[in-house]
Amino acid sequence: MNIFVAGGLWVAGAALVGGVIAYLVRRFGWDEGRPDNNDAAGQVFTIVGGLHAVLVAFVLISLFDSVGSASQDAQTEADSLVAATWAADALPAETKDRVHQLAVAYARTVEEQEWPRLADGGEVAATGWTQLDQMRQAVAAADVDGDWAIDRKTEASNQLWSVYQARTQRLNNAGGGGVGAVVWFALILGSLITAILLPNLFGGTRLAAHVIIVSTLAGTITLLLFAIYQLQNPFSGGAKIPAEAFTGALDRLA
Repeated sequence: MNIFVAGGLWVAGAALVGGVIAYLVRRFGWDEGRPDNNDAAGQVFTIVGGLHAVLVAFVLISLFDSVGSASQDAQTEADSLVAATWAADALPAETKDRVHQLAVAYARTVEEQEWPRLADGGEVAATGWTQLDQMRQAVAAADVDGDWAIDRKTEASNQLWSVYQARTQRLNNAGGGGVGAVVWFALILGSLITAILLPNLFGGTRLAAHVIIVSTLAGTITLLLFAIYQLQNPFSGGAKIPAEAFTGALDRLA
């Protein structure tokens, strides 16, 4: 289902539920002295709502940063792979061809095999690690002579280390990201208190206005929770970083 349609349905559903609850509370619930609760309920709502807003903002900002970092790590990994291959062009022909062959195979492995596993949360095979280690071994075993060749060999090794670091971070972003159960518990419970419980303690507004206020608040908070859910994994959902970095690397290595 399209993310905008899914998000719209969640927001509309939450707004409808919030509106129905608000209507039932005002229509059939205890109403005596409700306007007198406004001062006390307002103070509590300000504190609880403020704390919940801080939590939601912190989680959203952290996830946005994670998505940006994951995208940059993928680009760094692909660029370093190309740079290592170009540096290996100055090495003996056998090493040059071997590194180029492994670099192309590695980029295809990441794009065709690993990226779908990152998206669905499946286990990533060790093929990429093996290919990267074979490149390292090929560069390390190269017999070079002269300052230029030695410098190119060192550069290739350094770039492969950058590939290793970026790859490690990419896999960590997919496997260790997201929001923990405790944080989700706080988000959901805080949302119910902020959007449903506390607003229904206020009095003095007309029934229609009260229903609209509660519905709007419930829909808005649900929209933020939906955004948090979509941003949990940088390689799926609303974030869904594409494998364009490695598609570009394959073009440059062709």
